[in-house]
Amino acid sequence: MQYRLILSTCLGLCLSGCIGNMNPTGGNSTPDYPYYKTREARVVKKILVPAGTILVYDTQFLKEGEQDKIMPENKLTDIRFPKDQPLSWGGVPVSMISKFFNSEMHGFSVYADFQQLDTGQRSRFAQLWQSCDDDLGITVKDTSDWSFNKANIADIQSCSVNYQRYFKDNPKQQQFLDSLYREMMKVE
Repeated sequence: MQYRLILSTCLGLCLSGCIGNMNPTGGNSTPDYPYYKTREARVVKKILVPAGTILVYDTQFLKEGEQDKIMPENKLTDIRFPKDQPLSWGGVPVSMISKFFNSEMHGFSVYADFQQLDTGQRSRFAQLWQSCDDDLGITVKDTSDWSFNKANIADIQSCSVNYQRYFKDNPKQQQFLDSLYREMMKVE
């Protein structure tokens, strides 16, 4: 009986110690990712970004919150454009570009701001993208280039959760993504 009491106490202490260390940020909080707010226009990932653009980076030792210097581009996870200065990406105003979370996939997601899209300049590509009403997943050959460089774009992996290359056996999804890709390649 005494053996069971000692064993359960040790097990309880071990489990509470392990569980206590499972989330070092505490509870459901997210890490305070390091970021840099550009003070002047500059080229980042081959894109000329305006002053006021927020560059967000992977977590790094002793780096949290706003940084006073720009950090290495290979650690960049997001480019967030000022609300009043979206980037024109393929003729579509975008608010953010975010590196794919899955490191096996080479690319990024592009988040459109269709409210700022001039209806008179709406291309077929923009219409198809807007029909998804969500981000566009782009795979690229060179991950250091997040610009609308058609020579670097390998494919469109997704348009929202409704259209995904992952579902190869769904012809409707594949045809839509193929059409979207073809229309994107026509954009000047």
